Amino acid sequence: MFEVVISFIELGFKHIIPLGLDHILFILGLFLASPKIKPLLIQATFFTMAHTISLVLVANKLMLPNSNIIEPLISISIVFIAIENIFITQTSIRRYWVIFLFGLVHGMGFASAFIETTINNTYFYISLFSFNIGVEIGQVLILLLAYFIIGKPYGAEIWYRKKIIIPASLFIAIIALYWTCIRLFVHV
Repeated sequence: MFEVVISFIELGFKHIIPLGLDHILFILGLFLASPKIKPLLIQATFFTMAHTISLVLVANKLMLPNSNIIEPLISISIVFIAIENIFITQTSIRRYWVIFLFGLVHGMGFASAFIETTINNTYFYISLFSFNIGVEIGQVLILLLAYFIIGKPYGAEIWYRKKIIIPASLFIAIIALYWTCIRLFVHV
């Protein structure tokens, strides 16, 4: 069982770093809205809780998502978070619910990769928990890197919003909008 735990932690981590560029951009979008570490970790945990719920629902066949819909929605969620960063200056409780909702969508995207590796797995829930630990470790690593490289040294600067948040959010939005178009055309 120990091997199962380790292998699924590794799988969850790899699903973020290096394989989850869309997930990385979503997490960086969260970071840009608030360069403070405590709210970021809470937001990442909300996101993880939500995608855990949808993973369980999909894995137990209580929800059958259509990847033709889910994949464009994932990239649209990144566009939304990035554009919201441009227009909001404070994180509100509403943002936590938006993150939770998008976490449900991202979890449906995770489901296919996770389910393929857990077919006939007698340790399904241990695998799921371990996978999510790996995802959370990947997310926290990204947030800590962003915090220590950008947030901590520059987050309190007057120019931070104008020179970091807005340009980086625009860059993330453009990439995610491109992905949305590709995913819509590929799945048509």
